[in-house]
Amino acid sequence: MNLPNILTLSRIVMIPAFVIIFYLPFEWRFSASAAIFAIASATDWLDGYLARRLDQSTPFGAFLDPVADKVMVAVALTVLIEAHHSFLMTIPATVIIGREIVISALREWMAEMGKRASVAVSYIGKIKTTAQMVAIILLLAFPVGQPGAWVGLTLLYLAAGLTLWSMVLYINAAWPELFPAKEQE
Repeated sequence: MNLPNILTLSRIVMIPAFVIIFYLPFEWRFSASAAIFAIASATDWLDGYLARRLDQSTPFGAFLDPVADKVMVAVALTVLIEAHHSFLMTIPATVIIGREIVISALREWMAEMGKRASVAVSYIGKIKTTAQMVAIILLLAFPVGQPGAWVGLTLLYLAAGLTLWSMVLYINAAWPELFPAKEQE
């Protein structure tokens, strides 16, 4: 167990704390849940940086890091859908969660085929993740109807658009493996 793995595990531990605090009957719950999500987002970047910098990449970390990221984002988007009771929130959140499931399955399948590198994280994916994290932090920090929430929702739509774009890029990269041409005899 090394520092990058401990940081990844801390994200998983933050999930129930985040949910409990989000539903407390206190006004400070918004800023506290946003702070927890922001810390979790920072550990997402930090654990990867430290694993590379300190040469502490492990199979356990490689497995757990994307799981922790996706679960934290899915839980945050789910509580936001419930809190906003809005079609406008549900659409981009559903796109983001659905894409994560599709791409996770695609990466797993491509890894089984020995072609994992062809569906590696792209630059678009990094921009999408940044927009998504900032959007979620704003949506958590500002209750429905406040200007910060509208900025967050706008960023969430941007993230959803980038999500679809990156999904198309991943599927395009995997297309030859998904639909191989019949061999000529």
